[in-house]
Amino acid sequence: MGRFHRHDDGTEHAHADHSSYGTGSERVEVLDRIFEENDHCAAHNREDLARAGVFAVNLMSSPGAGKTTLLALMLERLTRALRIGVVEGDIETSLDADRLAGLGAVVELINTGNGFGGECHLDAPMVRRALTRLPLDELDLVLIENVGNLVCPAEFDVGEHTRAMIYAVTEGEDKPLKYPVMFRSADVVFVNKVDLLPHLDVDLGLFRDNLRRVNPSATVLEVSARTGQGVDGCCAWLVDRMA
Repeated sequence: MGRFHRHDDGTEHAHADHSSYGTGSERVEVLDRIFEENDHCAAHNREDLARAGVFAVNLMSSPGAGKTTLLALMLERLTRALRIGVVEGDIETSLDADRLAGLGAVVELINTGNGFGGECHLDAPMVRRALTRLPLDELDLVLIENVGNLVCPAEFDVGEHTRAMIYAVTEGEDKPLKYPVMFRSADVVFVNKVDLLPHLDVDLGLFRDNLRRVNPSATVLEVSARTGQGVDGCCAWLVDRMA
C-alpha cells in the first residue's frame, strides 16, 4: 500500500503507490487520526515528565548500530550523578533489557510484537504505559531506547525533550540521503564504531557532508562503544542538554 508520510512542518500526505494496492482517502484519514492521537498522548507524556522534573531522550538507530552497548556504557557513567529510568523497546525478547539490568537504572521493557511482525517503533501510548510504571518523582532522566529502525521511529513523537541517533560507520556514507527523515529529526548523531575506520573503505567526511545537507544543525560526536572512546563526550553532551 502507499506510504503515508509526515513532514517536519507537520503536514502529511500519501506517496504515490507503485504496488498492487491502492491508497484511498479512508486510509489517509485513519493514519491522520493515528498521528493526532499519538501527538495528544505525547503532550501528556511531556506534561507528566515536566511535572516530575524529568528530562527524556529518544535514542534511535538502525539494528546493530550499537545502541544498547553505548547506552550501557553511558549508564555506567551517568548513574553516578543522575537517577535514571530506561524505557527499552524491542519487538520481541528481553535481551537488551537484561543487558541493562544492574547498571543503576530502573528499566521498563516494552515488547511491540503483536500479530505479524510487531510494531517497528515506539509510539506515545506505548511509552506512556512504561512511564506509569517508572517512579518519575524519583528520577532525573529517562532514556528511551527505540526499536531499531531508520524509518518509523522518527515519525512518532513520544514526549521526549531531545532526540539522539546512533549511526555506525559500517552503514555507509549515504544513509542521511536515503533516510533523511530520521537524520533530520536528530539533535545529535553519535557516530559509532570509529575504531573500525582503519579497516573500512568509508569516507567519514562524505558522511558529514551528507548529514549537513539534510540537517546542518545536528551535533556530531564520534564514539566507539567497543573501546569506550568518546563515551564521556556523549555523556557530557547529554548533561549539557539537560541544563
